Amino acid sequence: MRPHDVKEILIDKTAIAQRVDALVDEIAATGKPGNLAVIGILKGSFMFLADLMRSFHRHNIHPRIDFLTLSSYGSGTESSGTVEIVHDIRDEIAGTDVLLVDDILDSGLTLAFTKELFLKRGAKTVRTCVLLDKQTARSVEFEADFAGFKIDDHFVVGYGLDYDNLYRELPHIAKVRFV
Repeated sequence: MRPHDVKEILIDKTAIAQRVDALVDEIAATGKPGNLAVIGILKGSFMFLADLMRSFHRHNIHPRIDFLTLSSYGSGTESSGTVEIVHDIRDEIAGTDVLLVDDILDSGLTLAFTKELFLKRGAKTVRTCVLLDKQTARSVEFEADFAGFKIDDHFVVGYGLDYDNLYRELPHIAKVRFV
């Protein structure tokens, strides 16, 4: 038996699906970008990003897609405080409108690092979209442009988020309770 459980569902799959569609509506309402690149921060964002991408067609938005793998957690439950690029994007982003997609905003380090990186690489604009905005003290001052749900300071899994690479497959967001 593992020293934790994930039985408490915080956000069910229906609420997630509805909010994803609403987020795409919000993104589209800010003006249709001419050269949009949606960049997912792996691994946690993959389910969220896939659902966002499927919803863009409703607004006749046809973004390119790429992925970036970063590490700041390792196998722990708290950020290490440093961000490491494990796998970089392949596409050129100079002159591009970038939408960074991440699973959760907590310390702010990952998104602040990545936004600055892409601006230095010549992106025309860099906006951020997160599924979860953890209401906790940020290590850096940062707010997402688009956020799905505000959550309290819990460790959560599901819908792409993991605990030591487990539970990404859950169709909902669940609180990890350590016992």
